[in-house]
Amino acid sequence: MRLTTLRLDGAEPGALVRPGGAVPLPALNERLRADWPATVQELLERGRVEELRDWVAGQDAARLDELALPQEQVVYAPLYRRPRKIWGIGLNYVEHAADLSEKAPSTEPASFLKPDTAIIGPGDPIRIPPQSQRTTAEGELGVVIGRECKDVDEADAPSVVAGFTTIVDMTAEDILEKNPRYLTRSKSFDTFFSFGPELVTVDEVDDVDALEVATIHNGQVHRRNVVSHMTFRPWWLVAFHSRVMTLLPGDVISTGTPGAVHIRSGDTAGVQITGFRELTNPVA
Repeated sequence: MRLTTLRLDGAEPGALVRPGGAVPLPALNERLRADWPATVQELLERGRVEELRDWVAGQDAARLDELALPQEQVVYAPLYRRPRKIWGIGLNYVEHAADLSEKAPSTEPASFLKPDTAIIGPGDPIRIPPQSQRTTAEGELGVVIGRECKDVDEADAPSVVAGFTTIVDMTAEDILEKNPRYLTRSKSFDTFFSFGPELVTVDEVDDVDALEVATIHNGQVHRRNVVSHMTFRPWWLVAFHSRVMTLLPGDVISTGTPGAVHIRSGDTAGVQITGFRELTNPVA
C-alpha cells in the first residue's frame, strides 16, 4: 500500500495512492462508510496503517479506482508536518565521506536531529539562507516508524516500521565547515527537509538493501548508490536509535545520501529511489 498527502480545498488530507491518482481518505470514508483517520500522521499515531492496508486488500479495486482524484489533478503536500523526531545520518556511504575529505564513521553512526519547521513537500521551494554561500542537497531514503518501541533488536526492526519514503535533505555546508559543532544549525534552516510524496509500506519493498538511491540535480543523476553499500543499514539504524531514545509512530530516520550537490537559485534538486515516485524541489 502507498499513502500520500494532498493539498485539497485548503486542507491536507491523507490519501490512498491508486494507479491513476489518489483517493482522499475523507472521501473514502464518506463513500464507503468507513472511519479512517483523515491524515497520514493520524493513521501512524493511532497505529492503523496495517489495518488500512488489510482493509484495502479486501475491497473491490475497481471501486477504489472510481473514487480516485485523477493524477493530473493531484497536488502533493508534505507527507505530514509534525513528526516528533527526525533523525539524520551523516556520511553513511563511504564514497560520500570521501567527497568531503572526511573519514566515514565505522563503529557508530553520525546521528543528528532536525526540527519539523524544516519540512517542505514536493514542489515547494528550497530557500537558500542568506547566511550560507554553499548549500547542498542530498537525496535519501527515509524510514518511517509505525509503532512505539524501545531497545528493538535488528531482526525485529521491520515489525516497528510503517514504511519508507523519499527525502531531500539540505546542509549549509560552509557553516558546517567552520566548526563541526555547528552541525545542528547547518541542517536546521527552514525548507531544509523535503519529505514525500509517498509512504510505501514495508510489504511493498521486497529487499530494502537492494534499493538504489540517487541524488538528482537539474534533472540529471548527480550520484547514485545502493542501500547495501551503507555503512549502517536501515534495520540496524532503527535498532540503534531505539536504544538511544523511545521511537514513536511517525518518527523519521533519514538514512544518508550517496552524494551531496551544491545548489543555487534556479536549480532543481531531487531524489530517485527504485520503485518510488520521484521527489523534486525548485531552489530559490
